[in-house]
Amino acid sequence: GRVHGGFKPEMTPTEVVLHDLKYTLESLAYALFGKDVPLRWVDAYFPFTSPSLELEIYYQDMWLEVLGCGVIHPKVMEIGKREKEIGYAFGLGLERLAMVLFSIPDIRLFWTEDPRFSSQFQSGKTCKFVPYSKYPQCYKDITFWLSNIFHPNDMFEIIREVAGDLVENVELIDSFTHPKTGKSSHCYRILYRSMDRSLTNAEIDTLQFRIRDLLVDKLKVELR
Repeated sequence: GRVHGGFKPEMTPTEVVLHDLKYTLESLAYALFGKDVPLRWVDAYFPFTSPSLELEIYYQDMWLEVLGCGVIHPKVMEIGKREKEIGYAFGLGLERLAMVLFSIPDIRLFWTEDPRFSSQFQSGKTCKFVPYSKYPQCYKDITFWLSNIFHPNDMFEIIREVAGDLVENVELIDSFTHPKTGKSSHCYRILYRSMDRSLTNAEIDTLQFRIRDLLVDKLKVELR
């Protein structure tokens, strides 16, 4: 693949591949969003790459993940009978890229059948999305002590599994480390909103309690 400068003699083959991966994807981000777009790399976990990273760009006053990537895990290369080689893999979130290019505020709009959304776009043209009225939101907070197996990506997967497209956003609103025990606590705010109807407190409570139970069962957190 194409490799750019900046290498050091002491770099391992894996570090060289990771260096090339980051340069390639940064170049893609600058080509899509402009050379002045702020971006950053965040350590991540994916089962088939190691090390793993996510690329985020600064959009609408917040950091937005646009792709996940990493150096292909040696076990994967071994299964493919290419254990003497090193490669990288990445996956683009096409919906998130479109969100930035068209100023679309909510990823779930891509699955709506509302003509107020689809009628705004034409093939070959880039235009700014004009928002229309939404149904009211409902948010619930959840606070817990972290376990040694907790990872935010696993929590997000549980939330998606339980609530699907009814969840608009999940945000870490508070973190705390106990000065004596060293235990860490997180508080997350889950924002619920349907694209086509008003949600009731009763149905949201059912989802929230199910999420709480699964976090305890699967990620071994301790609710507060």
